[in-house]
Amino acid sequence: MNARRILVTGCGSGIGRDLAGVLLRAGHQVLATDLDDLALAEAARGWPSERLECRRLDVTDPLAWEAAVAAARQRFGGLDVLVNVAGVLVPGWAHEISDAAVDLHLDVNVKGVVHGVRAVVPGMIARGQGHIVNVASLAALAPVSGLALYSASKYAVRGYSLSVALELGRHGIAVTVVCPDAVQTPMLDLQRKVDAAAMTFSGPRVLTVREVSEAIERALGERPLEVLLPASRGWLAKLADLVPASGRALEPLLRWQGRRKQRG
Repeated sequence: MNARRILVTGCGSGIGRDLAGVLLRAGHQVLATDLDDLALAEAARGWPSERLECRRLDVTDPLAWEAAVAAARQRFGGLDVLVNVAGVLVPGWAHEISDAAVDLHLDVNVKGVVHGVRAVVPGMIARGQGHIVNVASLAALAPVSGLALYSASKYAVRGYSLSVALELGRHGIAVTVVCPDAVQTPMLDLQRKVDAAAMTFSGPRVLTVREVSEAIERALGERPLEVLLPASRGWLAKLADLVPASGRALEPLLRWQGRRKQRG
């Protein structure tokens, strides 16, 4: 794969942190961003530095996005790829979730993706090429009780990605939405003692960040519209979305399985 100029969000931890390292080692130029500049600086200690630019980025701020794109243009001459990884999750029953958590899910998970796409697309259109990768979740394919806000925000990311793909294809820009199952990240750790989050742990196993990074790296070459991780669980989630009543029937069993693993 030819070396590309890539902006990645959420690089201070989890998937973004691992992905930035994978891309740098593969020879790409990377603008690694995160809201937590201290975590970003710590992560960057393990990355090759000659093709790396680190920058604090609040994905909820459109002006901050414009500044990040300008920084990429100054350092690398432009951007070929945007990977929207940054996300938040506050587990809890829908009727108990706080006002702040409502805003946080929509501002970071949804608006953060939208602002990022809006910021990079004009430059990509001008060059007649580009690739946008948005990380959603299997919670974007099937409803998840106990994570209703998170699921709603990721449904929005997936719907937005599929719609924007139709708009941008004529300009030579690919859009890929990546939908992983539970991944071993700090986001997963904060759910371990929350009863409402038991469904998160109902799968056969937890994915590693490396599995997601490698799937994204493959997607940069193949440019698929959608990536489901793992594929078998993804198609099961799509079936549950196709027949919503099936979720009501399966939820007690999945929650029971999840609680066992959550407490194990």
